[in-house]
Amino acid sequence: MKSLAYTILLAVVILLPRGLSGQQDRVGGPMRTRMTMTDSCNFAQDGSPQVGGHGFDLANLDRSVRPCDDFVRFAVGGWLKDNPAPADQPRWGIWDTVVEHNQEILRQILEDAAQNRKSAAGSVQQKIGDFYASCMDSDEIEKAGMDPLQPELKRIASLASISDLQAEFARFQTLGISVPFSFGSFADFKNSTQEIGIAYQDGLGLPERDYYTESDEKSEKLRDGYVRHVAKMFELLGDDASTAATETKAVMALETKLAQASMTPVEERDPDHIYHIVALADLKTLMPDFSWPNFLREIGSPEFRSFDVAQPDFFKEVNAQLKEASLADWKSYLRWHLIHEAAPALSSKFVDENFDFFGRALTGTTKNLPRWKRCVMATDQQLGEALGQEYVKRAFPAEAKVQALDMIHNLLNALRDDLSTLDWMGPETRKQALAKLNAITLKVGYPDKWRDYSAYRVIRGPYVEDVWRGQEFEFRRDLAKIGKPVDRTEWDMTPPRVDAYYSSSMNEIVFPAGILQPPFFDPKSDAAMNYGGIGAVIGHEMTHGFDTEGAKFDAQGNLKNWWTPEDLKNFQARAECVVKQFDGYKVEPGVHENGKLVVAESIADLGGQTIAHAAYEKSLDGKPKPPEIDGFTSEQRFFLAWAQIWAQNQHPEYARLLANVDPHALGRFRSKGPLSNMSSFAQAYGCGAGSTMMRPEGERCRIW
Repeated sequence: MKSLAYTILLAVVILLPRGLSGQQDRVGGPMRTRMTMTDSCNFAQDGSPQVGGHGFDLANLDRSVRPCDDFVRFAVGGWLKDNPAPADQPRWGIWDTVVEHNQEILRQILEDAAQNRKSAAGSVQQKIGDFYASCMDSDEIEKAGMDPLQPELKRIASLASISDLQAEFARFQTLGISVPFSFGSFADFKNSTQEIGIAYQDGLGLPERDYYTESDEKSEKLRDGYVRHVAKMFELLGDDASTAATETKAVMALETKLAQASMTPVEERDPDHIYHIVALADLKTLMPDFSWPNFLREIGSPEFRSFDVAQPDFFKEVNAQLKEASLADWKSYLRWHLIHEAAPALSSKFVDENFDFFGRALTGTTKNLPRWKRCVMATDQQLGEALGQEYVKRAFPAEAKVQALDMIHNLLNALRDDLSTLDWMGPETRKQALAKLNAITLKVGYPDKWRDYSAYRVIRGPYVEDVWRGQEFEFRRDLAKIGKPVDRTEWDMTPPRVDAYYSSSMNEIVFPAGILQPPFFDPKSDAAMNYGGIGAVIGHEMTHGFDTEGAKFDAQGNLKNWWTPEDLKNFQARAECVVKQFDGYKVEPGVHENGKLVVAESIADLGGQTIAHAAYEKSLDGKPKPPEIDGFTSEQRFFLAWAQIWAQNQHPEYARLLANVDPHALGRFRSKGPLSNMSSFAQAYGCGAGSTMMRPEGERCRIW
């Protein structure tokens, strides 16, 4: 699983290992932290979100551009011009203004909790208050320096055999450091009622395999920067330059071998590719030099007979490196990953060097986030549902949940009508599709049952030890699931999260409280804006159940083909249209979107817009035609709502990173991609044949 370092410094959409994330697909971007007010989403004195009567600020527009020529510029060009990505953010968009608002609420909650030293020991208030205080105590963190690492560094130095090394792999798992692989639980793809174990490729310092294998100039330059960074971190541990260079060479050699054996991000998106059940008795054949029984005993795993080895070729390479790489090289690798993962929780020299590469070089940001923002994010990661309880009390009125559920049911009805009439889907497949739709579970706002953090001991410092205890708590909690029935009450996002997701294994859609506010959703706003905003988000998640990944799972969440051969062929042809469309979008000279990587999310965007539009039209039955507002018809306002969600600027480095690893297309392509296939958009804005915004009739992608 990705580290605290990635969560805080990169804020990048790198999905959790698929098995560990419940085959989860999300609507949008990563958790963001930029907090400046914008004209498009303002806030009342009481902190509640407020927008205009129709939910859109006319200052966002660029009227020098015709909507049929470039709808993104027309709809949000004014906002984009006035809101470049700031120095401390890799990306800045209207989406992020909502995160900004939530972060301010969380900050106040945490500062109140940290100042209250009378909270009962073990209470939610005590844990979140002490964790945040520990993180914010920069004087103590500076004073401690690297001292908290010394016990772990001594353990690494004392390793005397391959058996010791494998025991250290197990130790690192409990610290949340997944080297050279991750191990945890997930709902069995073939029996979604049961939790099983999964071993998953991991152990790289760079985001994914292609950063080690690509030979273009920019990739080589980035690798050179990574080498310098790793060496510098070794020097900060006290090694001389010569020793650091030797250690860095060993790290790069090991990571490159692991990267070359790793699946690509596209391959990981296919659930069939990452499901390989192996009996414990057969693991000797796969990894003859690795003692799985010892590893499982060291991590304290429950007993089981088999588990999913998600990428067999990767684990064969791990075994090969146990023989080929020296013990000294493996020690260097472990020392590197220890300091790499711990750096954000250490003194400023480690934080600054870590940011210099993973912030400046990798994402184009030139300034680190303020400490309080990093500490809010860290608390949300470690104690998300404890913090979420307090967030819901302050920021999520009960009526918001009721109204959101009402809209979700309207969208479900629209998708049900659509599935019932699709001309390319036969009756047998249609029956199964409707059964799956009818079985979808809805989760809105926050969990019915809050997570129990009583086993997680939080004290005021050293901060990195609080982080490690949190990682161990989560690892133990996850590990204990193996062999037990799936708990369908669990959530994979915290309540303040500005995002939503669909889980194929659970066949559920989840909308945290954090996203149920303007500009996505405002009970007092124009219905067209709500349907074009949160309605399209809801539709996005629903149609994930029928995208290139979700379509492989049945109504119970099992990996099972329920399509007739002819219908599957029809669906795949339509999906290939989306692949080709997004392959054509240029991120920068020489870099395009990867259609195969973003196809599932792009199908969901197209489905979300289509279903939301149908639901909106249905909501008008028997009612007077809505009036124009500020010169825009209700149909036009519907599409403006979608465009404003995806208004965003990125640093070029970050755009390149996302193009490599993110299963979502960049915002500007998410905005115009689905609209260019929709005749309803063309009708709303009078876009004739041959207009830039509309794809030729014969090339338009249509699924729903």
